[in-house]
Amino acid sequence: MSTESSNPADDDRTQIIAPPKAPPPAPATTTAGHSSAGDSGNALPIGTYLSEFEVNSVLGEGGFGIVYLAWDHSLERRVALKEYMPSSLASRTLSNGVATQVQVKSERHRGTFEAGMKSFINEAKLLASFDHPSLVKVYRFWEANGTAYMVMPFYEGTTLKDRLKALGKAPDEAWLMGLLAPLTEALAVIHQERCYHRDIAPDNVILLNAGGRPLLLDFGAARRVIGDMTQALTVILKPGYAPVEQYAETPNMKQGGWTDVYALAATIHFAILGRTPPPSVSRLMGDNYQPLVESAAGRYSERFLSAIDKALRVRPEERTQTIGELRADLGLDAEMPHHAQKTQIVLRGDATGMSGDEKTRLEVRPPAPARAPSPAPALRPRQQQQDDEAAATAAPAPSSKMPLMLGLGALV
Repeated sequence: MSTESSNPADDDRTQIIAPPKAPPPAPATTTAGHSSAGDSGNALPIGTYLSEFEVNSVLGEGGFGIVYLAWDHSLERRVALKEYMPSSLASRTLSNGVATQVQVKSERHRGTFEAGMKSFINEAKLLASFDHPSLVKVYRFWEANGTAYMVMPFYEGTTLKDRLKALGKAPDEAWLMGLLAPLTEALAVIHQERCYHRDIAPDNVILLNAGGRPLLLDFGAARRVIGDMTQALTVILKPGYAPVEQYAETPNMKQGGWTDVYALAATIHFAILGRTPPPSVSRLMGDNYQPLVESAAGRYSERFLSAIDKALRVRPEERTQTIGELRADLGLDAEMPHHAQKTQIVLRGDATGMSGDEKTRLEVRPPAPARAPSPAPALRPRQQQQDDEAAATAAPAPSSKMPLMLGLGALV
């Protein structure tokens, strides 16, 4: 439902205006090991209005975007607002005396900047079309001020990386299976739509304070596009978690579902041994990977360790091909639950930057992926499934000593 209004807060242009009512004070936040948010001077001033959203504080800032804690004056709730802001390519310029406009630093960077922004918007569209409790939801996205924004729920929790550190020892198999069940479900959902995360790591999974449900963060699509165009592999890869095909695609090493399989398995390897597998590129020259069935024998079942070892094979064609296959190897139900389905939604034109005449049903279809190195079983449709929180509650509640509060990928 929407209504016409002359209220300046309904306008997508950035403004500084007195709020109609004071929002609740912003809580203290931490970005778990990153530098203090907002130190670069690139962040919007506190009190800035972006449509009905008022910026309260900065939650996280990276080289490609900034995440703010904002107050939604329309629905009276806190939200996380993510702004596309690649600081190496763009800077802020004055508009009505306030540095709010984002402008490309040089014309030679314009193509890269615009490609990154297009990818940022496409990521928002994809996330808005998915419905799974372990995937971030996107409420709204739009373009304004020379850049783009997306609005998401405000999540409170701790990263898997910090949770593992707080445990002080390797978690047991039941704990890890409770983590893998919802995460593999979520990945199966996005993979069915030919969308891949490609940046799974312990710092991109948070365990929510409410029940410990794991949430997959930061697809980082804009970061990858810019990294690809500038050939800055250090920007887009996490050594130890990135499979070899992410360093350079060749005809026999395409990216696909098996790419996320490797990164997820590397995350579990880190949880078990406290370190990642050897970098995948070095393994091609001489594979010194010690199988978990040897290094962690006796602490976990052979089936569990064998499944992770298979998912960590360095050559894509020898690796576990799909999330469905990984779930089967682990003994998880390979069928899709009722909530793990893509939803078709109708978005208002003003939420997407379209005019009112361009309202349309959003049907996101990313480009077809490369053919898998070898055929793999697909997920079977499910007829019935228990409540969507049942699997998530198997994961333990995170530590409450230092909560992380952020939206989708606080640092991008």
